[in-house]
Amino acid sequence: MVASSALGRTLLSASRCHPTRGVSILPRVYSSAARQLADMDASRLTITKSTTPKPLVAPQDLVFGKTFTDHMLSVEWTATDGWLDPKITPYQNLSLDPATCVFHYAFECFEGMKAYKDSKGQIRLFRPEKNMARLSASSQRLSMPAIPEKPMIQLISKFLNVDERFIPSEKGYSLYLRPTVIGTQRSIGVGPPGSALLFVIASPVGPYYPSGFKAVSLEARSDIVRAWPGGVGDKKLGANYASCIAPQLEAAKKGFQQNLWLFGPEGYVTEVGTMNVFFAWLSRTGKKEFITAPLDGTILEGITRDSVLELARENLGPEGWDVIERKYTIAEVKEAADEGRLLEAFGSGTAAVVSPIKRIQWDGGMERRALGEKGAVEINVPLSPGSETGPIAQRMWNWILERQYGEIESKWSVIVPRENL
Repeated sequence: MVASSALGRTLLSASRCHPTRGVSILPRVYSSAARQLADMDASRLTITKSTTPKPLVAPQDLVFGKTFTDHMLSVEWTATDGWLDPKITPYQNLSLDPATCVFHYAFECFEGMKAYKDSKGQIRLFRPEKNMARLSASSQRLSMPAIPEKPMIQLISKFLNVDERFIPSEKGYSLYLRPTVIGTQRSIGVGPPGSALLFVIASPVGPYYPSGFKAVSLEARSDIVRAWPGGVGDKKLGANYASCIAPQLEAAKKGFQQNLWLFGPEGYVTEVGTMNVFFAWLSRTGKKEFITAPLDGTILEGITRDSVLELARENLGPEGWDVIERKYTIAEVKEAADEGRLLEAFGSGTAAVVSPIKRIQWDGGMERRALGEKGAVEINVPLSPGSETGPIAQRMWNWILERQYGEIESKWSVIVPRENL
């Protein structure tokens, strides 16, 4: 589609929110006298179907994030009108002025979620209300609008009905959904966006580990941090991800797949790559502990993280495990490994579900870091014999997939209503 398409023209409506020449941008003023802004209304959806449907890619040939469906969902918002009518249109380019605020001040946030086909051919979403709540929190942190949960899930459900043919039927395969919010005000003045665009695109994806788990090696450095208290580490902002790429590339040159993110002189463990991280060990008194960092504002409130914790309390608790959310340090991990108490470690996230860890190289803290490789500390993480994963990660993967594909009925799995659209 060319930029003069219907969606391109509607996106230019953001220009009506730009300030008069010579007038500085001031924060929006809300008052009780202001007229009621329009709510998001799924019943006002319009659908324009593509006249050039794309050929389907064979499931075994899918590459994450490279193939997209025929359509996209979009909803514009302005500070003067509220939510405009939602649209499903053919997948196409966006038309935005070079002065649009998203390009200059990173007014952008997103979500990652999946749609699944169960054995009966029903479409399912996994805990979509959690994604919408997190997207809303991220958007508001950037002074953009709150995202209403129910109408947004209704719109995504309709979008899935339109592009259902792209949802793979095989277990382990899914349709990855990327809801995104960007500020669209045409101005390089610093201030809250007077307009925004919420859009959803979708990409069919295969298993993260198509031939079975592959445990990863991590680099843990003391000189870089992913997030800090009072910042935006708990929000899903594109800027949080872009700044992590350079350290990941540096780690890759040394043979590591990802970074283990630490914080502070204490070396608190926070996240691994773009995932939450869990460790299983025996305490000094022999107690089985399953531990992850707390939601203190520096880590993402992962939906998979929350699912892992709930399943651990339900299934591991009765087996004698203490499921713990607290701050812990890389030195504690090293000590547990040195004393033979470290049992397992893995990351968790939407794309992989779980990602087993086999090795961590820690620079030893800022003092030892000055010694370079001579000061590096090796931490080896046990795996199940003859396997690339540990027993808890394997069980978690099974438990979550059973719920995602409806093999075990759960309140987490939401069946998408069938509609002839």
